[in-house]
Amino acid sequence: MAAPAAAETGDLSAYLKARAADAAGRPDHAAASYAKVLAAAPDDPVVAIRAYREALEAGDMPLASRAAAVLSRAGVAPADAALLPLADAARAGDTKAASAAIATLATGPLVVLAPSLYAWVAHAEGRDPGPSLAIAAKDPVANRFATEARTLIAAAPRRQPLATGVSRLLAQLASDLAAGEPSPLSIALTQAALRADPRYDSARILLADALARNRIVDRALTVLDEVDPKGAFAAAAAAERVEILANADRDGEALAAAKNRVDQLDAEPADWQRYADLLLTTGNPAEAATWYRRIISADGANGGSWGSWLQYGGALDQAGRWPEARDALEKAVARGPAQPLALNYLGFAQVEHGDDIPASIRLLERASRLDPANASITDSLGWAYHLAGDTARALPLLERAGQGDPANAEIGDHLGDAYWTVGRQYEARYAWRAALLTAEPSDTARLTAKIANGLPPKARR
Repeated sequence: MAAPAAAETGDLSAYLKARAADAAGRPDHAAASYAKVLAAAPDDPVVAIRAYREALEAGDMPLASRAAAVLSRAGVAPADAALLPLADAARAGDTKAASAAIATLATGPLVVLAPSLYAWVAHAEGRDPGPSLAIAAKDPVANRFATEARTLIAAAPRRQPLATGVSRLLAQLASDLAAGEPSPLSIALTQAALRADPRYDSARILLADALARNRIVDRALTVLDEVDPKGAFAAAAAAERVEILANADRDGEALAAAKNRVDQLDAEPADWQRYADLLLTTGNPAEAATWYRRIISADGANGGSWGSWLQYGGALDQAGRWPEARDALEKAVARGPAQPLALNYLGFAQVEHGDDIPASIRLLERASRLDPANASITDSLGWAYHLAGDTARALPLLERAGQGDPANAEIGDHLGDAYWTVGRQYEARYAWRAALLTAEPSDTARLTAKIANGLPPKARR
């Protein structure tokens, strides 16, 4: 892309540095460089839009406001640019300026917020917010926000700052967006929410999540550092930190953060669960089992849910402690006799360990009846039939499982074994090659040997 006019008349070096920092996921450096270019050519909307987005990511709100003003003068401001003047007006308690910003928002896709925002303005001015909220009834999305606003306004003192309502409303929309694809709008909403009420740590956590989902991980972690460590959202911030690090494949840091959380006096079963899950996925099932057991023990008289026993049993199984694992998995089935996952895990594990295959098949048949569309369960049942010597019965199930989940290496491996057993060697090698594409590194040598040599006589896998 050619450089904008501002880069030609201003600081080309700063522009190139900004683009490089942007590509590297360093919004702080990018924003600083864009600020220099924008200062050299303060009316260039091409630079202004880049400066605006990078400033929001970096938390440079003066630059974001300056860039938004350039875009507004040029008539090309994005829909969310009115969020910053709205937040500033709300924080100052300036209802006139807030109403002007809301009017701008109401001309774009954020119009669904307008009735609730006008209601907060009415409340701040001592007027009845009802008429504004009534307008939202015409649109189901707007009405949902209005319902929440009505509840908050009813509980708010008459002189409740406008900032509180605006901040909560913007954060609510950002929370909704968190379930979808990463979006710059999420960052704009949460930054505006914090601009209106800098103490609102819930919005700070939402901002960190939005940044991380946009692959701006270090900045997200910096935002979490700003959450009050003794406040009501400290535990949520700690959980978010673990999730961000784990999703970024920074497993060592994620484990350290999770361990730090479980060592706190106010740690709860949810913290233990998060740590145990991370231990399991990073290859320490024995330690994970210890924490899963702690979750069960904390359940007191209830004795643990079927899911807790399933996770505990699964960790023990992966740790090579099969007799203990079988006992835990049997407890999972006893507590969840109609839970396909519990039935499948116990049945399949018993088959793999050579324990009472007829009884295991009955468990898997029950699981399959409960969830016939589940490819993994279908595979388990087919594999059990194969190991019991009934490959003719197994093969249609394994083929159906392969069609349902073609990227599952274990299913492909099982299907290849079944094909080879019935003499369909070409198809067997095809299935193993397909499995090799998505197999774990620990399985590649075994699959490669099968592709080269097939199965030895009477081999099960």
